[in-house]
Amino acid sequence: QVQLVESGGGLVQAGGSLRLSCAASGSIISINTMGWYRQAPGKQRELVATVTGDITNLADSVKGRFTISRDNAKNTVYLQMNTLKTEDTAVYYCNVRGRQRITNFNAWGQGTLVTVSS
Repeated sequence: QVQLVESGGGLVQAGGSLRLSCAASGSIISINTMGWYRQAPGKQRELVATVTGDITNLADSVKGRFTISRDNAKNTVYLQMNTLKTEDTAVYYCNVRGRQRITNFNAWGQGTLVTVSS
């Protein structure tokens, strides 16, 4: 089993910053991709950012404002969110994909709420 623990969500005013963290633990042999997705009320879950090795991928809507990074020694991924907008309000989910002893895994966090007020 792989467990993900997210932290860092909360309420912030537009223009402010937040940093999300997600730590993976359990029977992990290796991690391939770590990322963040979000789901706003009434909308589908969408990709925010992923990091595979040293390669990052960000949604157009967050480019220039958000940064994704990972600490391989801690099996942790971070999402630094700057210049937040009201449309960034959503539940943010961490996603980690990798390898356990005899199978691959695709784990999701429980979600952390980010609310950006005007």
